[in-house]
Amino acid sequence: MKLGLMLMIVGALFASSCTKKQSTQYGLKNEETLKINITTEPPSLDWSKSTDTTSALIQDNIMEGMVEYNFEDPDLGLKPALAKEWNSTNKAQTWTFTLRDNVKWNDGVPFTAQHIVDGWERLLNPTTASEYAYFLYGVKNASKYSRGEIKDFSQVGVKVNKKGQLVVELEGPQSYFPYLLTHHCTYPIRLDVIKKFGEKWTSPENIVTLGAYNLKIWEHDKAIVLERNDSYYSTPAKTKNILAYMIPQVSTAITLFETGKIDVQANLPSAELKVLKKKKEYKESGILSLYYYGMNTKKPPFDNINVRKAVAHAIDRKEITTMLDGGQRPMTSWVPPGMFGFDSNKGAKFDPSKAKEFLAKAGFKDPSKLPKIDLAYNTNEDHKRIAENVQAQLKRNLGITVEIKNEEWKSYLGKLKSDTPHIYRMGWVADFPDPDNFLNLMTSYSDNNHTNWGNNAFDDLIKRAVSVDKKDDRRELYAKAQQILTEDEVPVIPIYSGVSHILVNERVKNYPMNVMGRRKFKGVVLK
Repeated sequence: MKLGLMLMIVGALFASSCTKKQSTQYGLKNEETLKINITTEPPSLDWSKSTDTTSALIQDNIMEGMVEYNFEDPDLGLKPALAKEWNSTNKAQTWTFTLRDNVKWNDGVPFTAQHIVDGWERLLNPTTASEYAYFLYGVKNASKYSRGEIKDFSQVGVKVNKKGQLVVELEGPQSYFPYLLTHHCTYPIRLDVIKKFGEKWTSPENIVTLGAYNLKIWEHDKAIVLERNDSYYSTPAKTKNILAYMIPQVSTAITLFETGKIDVQANLPSAELKVLKKKKEYKESGILSLYYYGMNTKKPPFDNINVRKAVAHAIDRKEITTMLDGGQRPMTSWVPPGMFGFDSNKGAKFDPSKAKEFLAKAGFKDPSKLPKIDLAYNTNEDHKRIAENVQAQLKRNLGITVEIKNEEWKSYLGKLKSDTPHIYRMGWVADFPDPDNFLNLMTSYSDNNHTNWGNNAFDDLIKRAVSVDKKDDRRELYAKAQQILTEDEVPVIPIYSGVSHILVNERVKNYPMNVMGRRKFKGVVLK
C-alpha cells in the first residue's frame, strides 16, 4: 500500500469518534491517555504461552509477578511486587516467598500463593506446549514433569506451606532464581477463568488480572486500550488510559507522532536516524539484547557444518552496524556486552578467505551447485535492510545466491515452528540479567531454539554453570559454551547488540527506558 493512501486511511481512523480538543479515539480524553504504537497485533495475551515482546508489553501492564526490577538501582536489583519479602536457605537451593496481604484480582477474588502454583503447573504442563517451560527447569523435577516423565505435579519442588508462603526447592543452588520471577511466564493465573472461557479467556470481557491496568478493548489488528485498575494493590497508575495502536508502517507512525496523534514511537528506522536524532523528542538507551540469524541445521545445505561456518565467516557485522548507524555494537559472541560472560574473542570472525575454504570443504567449490537458500525475516524496514545487506555480502564474499522472504510477525512465528527457513532472523532481549538467559535459549530442550540443533556438551555446560558460585568458574563454563555455539557448531550467527531509539512527546514524563527493555506505564505522567 502506498504511503499516501495509508495516511488517508489511518487519518480517517484517528478522526472517527474524536473531538479536536477533548477526546482521542474510543472516546478517551486526550489529557488522560498515553498514546503509543506497538506496531503489530500481539500474537497472544496468554502469559504462559507468549514469547514475543509485543505481547509482553501488554502483559507487563495488566499483570505482575512476585518481584520486579528496581531500575533506580545501578546494580539492577529487585523490589517487592506480589511478594513482600523472600529469602533463601540451603546455599540458595530453597527459596521462600512471603506474599502481600489483601491483594485482589480485578474481579474481587483474593490472590493466593496457589495461583502462583497453578500458573507454574500450567507453564510446565506438556499439554500447554509453552516455549518458556524451560524457564523453570531449575525447580526440582520441573523438567521431568514438563517432558511427561512424571505425571504427579506434587513431586515438583513448589509448595504452599501452612503460613501461605510459597516454598521453592531447586535442583541445585541458584542465586539469581528470584530474577526469573520478573518474567511474564511465571505470573500467577486463574484456572477457573481459563476453564470457563477456554481459548477466549484473554478477551477483554473475560480476562481477569491484577496489574496496574485492566484490558478494556482489544480491536484486533487496530488497537488495544488499557484502563487504570482502581483495585490495584499498590499506588494507582498515574495515567488513566493507555491507547496502543498497531501501525506497522513506521513512516506513517512518525507522521502521526509529528502531528500529535500518538505520543510515543519506538523502533525508529535506521535510515532516518540522522534526522530524527536532531529532534528534541528523541531519546535512546542501551539495551541487553542480541540480533541474530539462525540456520535450520536439518535442512540442506545447512545440515553441513562447513556451510554454516562459511556463511558465518562471510558476514561483516561491522558493515551492518555502520549501515544502521544507530549505535549498535557488532557481535560474534552470544552473550551481549554489558552483561557478565561477554567475551569479544569468541565467535566466527569476518574472514572471506576462510569462508571460501569452508565452502570448498563442504563440497561446494562451485557455489552455483548449492541448493536454493531462503533467508526469512518478519516484516520491518530495518530487518529488510539487514537482510538485503547480508544477501549482498554472501553474494560478494562467497558467490552464494540467497532469496529473501518476509511475513508479518504472527505468521512468521508460526513459520519458524512449522517449517523453519534455511536462514531466519530473530532477536532476544534479556528476560533477566544473567548469561544463562541467553545461552539457555539454544539448549536442545529450549522451544525458542528453532535451529533444530542440539549438543549434549553445550547443554551440560549450561546446566553446570547455573549451580556454580564462583564467578570466574562460571565465566569459564560460559566461554566454553559460546565457543561450541558460535565457533565449533555454528547453528547461529550473532549480528549485533542493540540500542533503543524512541520519540517521546514532551507532554509525557517518566516514560520507562531501561537496559531490559521493559515498558511498565504505571509511573508515566501526562502534562
